[in-house]
Amino acid sequence: MANHKSALKRIRSNEKKRVLNRYQHKTTRNAIKALRLTTVKSEAAAKLSAVISMIDKLAKKNVIHDNKASNLKSKLTKHVAKLA
Repeated sequence: MANHKSALKRIRSNEKKRVLNRYQHKTTRNAIKALRLTTVKSEAAAKLSAVISMIDKLAKKNVIHDNKASNLKSKLTKHVAKLA
């Protein structure tokens, strides 16, 4: 167990950040799944911008790697473009 006041604070803040990151990451993954299951192009296009925004926020906070974010956005954009 930590003895310094700053170390105790760091433990508290890390836990808060961890919980928030897990929540945001899981929410984004669910949004991606919902987008992939969408078959109507107009609905998918509307969801795409929101999902891309979520992915960018995760990459900005280093929850996911920048390259992973780019790959996800590319695949999702291709998916939406392919819909009839």
